[in-house]
Amino acid sequence: MLLAHAITLAEARSYVAALADLARTFDASVEYERVLLQLDWIHGDEFPGLATTGLTDDRDVLYAVAESAIEDLADHGVDALQVELVLDMLDAARARDVP
Repeated sequence: MLLAHAITLAEARSYVAALADLARTFDASVEYERVLLQLDWIHGDEFPGLATTGLTDDRDVLYAVAESAIEDLADHGVDALQVELVLDMLDAARARDVP
């Protein structure tokens, strides 16, 4: 994995983890965790750590950055179908994260 790919993956994982931490419901948190598991599965044993300290508490911003980073994974060789499936999972998590 090249450095640019690792940075993009770290960003995606960190922002999804922050969404899981800030989820309004347990079910939404579980769905965000599933997104993380899917990202990890796609990358096998090569994935960077999470860094959620210092990130905004604005869930709309977190979602937008996570979505963008996941989309950018296709530029680093991740199969486009896998990217779309992860984005769909992210959308499903957000749908459960409604007050």
